[in-house]
Amino acid sequence: QVQLVESGGGSVQAGGSLRLSCEVSGRTFSRYTMAWFRQAPGKEREFVTAISWSGGTTYYADSVKGRFTISRDNAKNTVYLQMNSLKPEDTAVYYCAASGGSNLSRNRYVYNYWGQGTQVTVSS
Repeated sequence: QVQLVESGGGSVQAGGSLRLSCEVSGRTFSRYTMAWFRQAPGKEREFVTAISWSGGTTYYADSVKGRFTISRDNAKNTVYLQMNSLKPEDTAVYYCAASGGSNLSRNRYVYNYWGQGTQVTVSS
């Protein structure tokens, strides 16, 4: 069974930074494509970014490109999301997701495993 546990959320003022972590249980973490999604109140869950199993390929939503950075440490079974220059519209619950496939997809239904989410609140 694969379990994902996010941490690092919190409250920050606009322009600030946060770093989210997602620790994944299971021996085959290095084979998973990993992604971050977010969901604001009353809105659909939306794609933020994804990273290949090797970490060599990344994919970002236009809304976060240049501000957010995804990375992974396969030795620690952990994926990270560094968020800089945060804006109030970044406020959402952030979810970590894993897929056994190799495609870096923005489609939430491609991802088999999900964390419980961590709240990020950005005030103006």
